[in-house]
Amino acid sequence: MKPKIYIDGQAGTTGLQIMDRLKSRTDIELMLIADDKRHDDVERKRLMDQADLIFLCLPDKAAVEAVALAEGSKCRIIDASTAHRTNPNWVYGYSELNPTQKEAIQNAKYVANPGCHATGLISSTAPLVQAGLLPTNYPLTCYSLTGYSGGGKKMIADYESEGRDGKLDAPRIYGLTLNHKHIPEMTKVCGLEHAPVFCPVVDDYYKGMATSILLQNRLLNGTPTTADIHKALVKHYEGSALVSVAELGYNEPMIAANTLSGKDTLTLIVCGNDEQTTVTALFDNLGKGASGAAVQNMNLMLGFEETAGLSL
Repeated sequence: MKPKIYIDGQAGTTGLQIMDRLKSRTDIELMLIADDKRHDDVERKRLMDQADLIFLCLPDKAAVEAVALAEGSKCRIIDASTAHRTNPNWVYGYSELNPTQKEAIQNAKYVANPGCHATGLISSTAPLVQAGLLPTNYPLTCYSLTGYSGGGKKMIADYESEGRDGKLDAPRIYGLTLNHKHIPEMTKVCGLEHAPVFCPVVDDYYKGMATSILLQNRLLNGTPTTADIHKALVKHYEGSALVSVAELGYNEPMIAANTLSGKDTLTLIVCGNDEQTTVTALFDNLGKGASGAAVQNMNLMLGFEETAGLSL
């Protein structure tokens, strides 16, 4: 029998993107809820009880309530909200994190899908910590450029409305209290002793991300060169289907944050010299940063090919 899939929150940005990746697949049965029943707990519970796997595409509080609503059912859950990402009872859904993470996701009942900015930072930072190059007490700094779709329906409407505020024409720095909601998972998953200084920036394009960490090589273990850092990342992602490392010596004068718009892959770009290094994660905030990652995790949990239904 085909596994039954239910998206709780199918009308939101992430839910719609997941549905777009699943609607043409013949190896699953996609269970849709009627628009007028989306807030009906009886109908939601009925679908949860029938489903083999559900996606939660809800605000944090609603996601917690949905997990409680699903209690007692056989369904496995992928939560796209922030609510469970540092919960020890949930498996973190970045399969490339370490050699055992993919198996942990395959066997999990509860998987917390990573945040978009967090995916960017973790993809570069965690491998360097694991390789012993980046000290766990390193004073890490990161800036992350994102398209406005990451802000949800209201932000999308603001950017796409006629006669919009002129401030939307320029990049906008936010998270000014340095307390962005993705920081706890960044810190925990990477094994850092201190939260990174994290500066997110939203700009006037629909989707795509470029998340960069900035490193002083002299403060790293063994004072590695940029080439050493590149080599460590290449080794970590060897054999990965969705994450790659660009050749050292990026052949473009600039990195465009929307380069991988529409893709579910992620590319790391290492730049710098013997004294300083930047590592930039280039991906789609709605792809590997959200819905693409969620479908990847579903594939692993249900025994499908990891890249099924994804854009490579």
